[in-house]
Amino acid sequence: MTRELIVEADGGSRGNPGPAGYGAVVIDAATGETLAEAAEYIGRATNNVAEYRGLIAGLRAAHALAPDARVRVRMDSKLVVEQMSGRWKIKHPDMRPLAAEAATIFPAPQVSYEWIPRAQNKAADRLANEAMDAGAKGGQWQPKRGAAAPTAVATGAEPGAAVGSRASVASATSAVAADPTSEAALAAERPQTPPVGWAASADLGAPTTFVLLRHGETALTPQKRFSGSGAQGTDPELSPAGRRQAEQVAAALAARGTIQAVVTSPLRRCQETAHTVAARLGLDVRVDEGLRETDFGAWEGLTFAEVRERHPADLDAWLASAKAAPTGGGESFATVSRRVALSRDKLIARYAGKTVLLVTHVTPVKTLVRLALGAPPESLFRMELSAASLSAVAYYADGNASVRLLNDTSHLR
Repeated sequence: MTRELIVEADGGSRGNPGPAGYGAVVIDAATGETLAEAAEYIGRATNNVAEYRGLIAGLRAAHALAPDARVRVRMDSKLVVEQMSGRWKIKHPDMRPLAAEAATIFPAPQVSYEWIPRAQNKAADRLANEAMDAGAKGGQWQPKRGAAAPTAVATGAEPGAAVGSRASVASATSAVAADPTSEAALAAERPQTPPVGWAASADLGAPTTFVLLRHGETALTPQKRFSGSGAQGTDPELSPAGRRQAEQVAAALAARGTIQAVVTSPLRRCQETAHTVAARLGLDVRVDEGLRETDFGAWEGLTFAEVRERHPADLDAWLASAKAAPTGGGESFATVSRRVALSRDKLIARYAGKTVLLVTHVTPVKTLVRLALGAPPESLFRMELSAASLSAVAYYADGNASVRLLNDTSHLR
């Protein structure tokens, strides 16, 4: 006899778009027993994105339990139910990858969709709110100890809204499959709002633009040594070359005349770079803890070759997974992504419509670019970012983002 499972899923956004999370439960249809729970804070996203993320998490949890089961999905999102049932067209290009991903988890004949009132979706709603509450405190949802039965299903996703792929459903599905846990699942759904530049009538006002400046060189930079958050005592100052680079970028930015605010990582090399630029621009400097570099733990101050020699297994794990942390209590890229995404959202709200210089480090700059592109975590290893280079990302009122510049060093030549 074919097993039947019920998936109840929900998602919410406090602001739409705003801080968002999802929840999902898998229930044995025969006994009513809750078999699994999933919940996650996903950063800044819309209700519809959160709803789809909840659906995907619930279906994956059900598939892990019984891939041959018949699944009855129950949700209070009319949009998701009707789109997944095939009765409503999925017009928005950013929603298509999410729907496509959900459709690939089980063969279509095994899944049915049913709309239910919100009052009948309390378990999933509770989990979504718990995830958002955890996110508001800077953490992630964790299953309660002593809970009756459910097994927590970790999706491993990192929060933070990202721009959806503009590709076809087939190619977008491949991209999502490569990293089903990417921030906001490659999309920030805005019903009836086309992506920026796709409709001549779109008038979203001035974007919030982050000009991303990697600090100038330190003594460690030419040696390509791990130089992180300073947790192990390494917080180097700029070298003479780095101070020259800071002056050069200050002159270039002054000539452009577009920077309206300066925000920096708390680490010395960034603060020195930021204050050099701010003095030239006549601006104050604001410090944001979320912009600090990764804590590389016991790897601080070592070269890649030295880490390979001393900690080969840990290095292999770190290169293979965004959830792996450096030896000695360092930060994983997933952890860094969470705090960078939270700072991003906070700064977008503070400086809406302005052009802001963020003076920070390799990992935060690459992470902001990665999130804007909806690229998988391994893309961090595929970007070059020179000392004192400039990159730029623009964030629009509908939640879309546009990468405008990456690793520009023309001002140093």
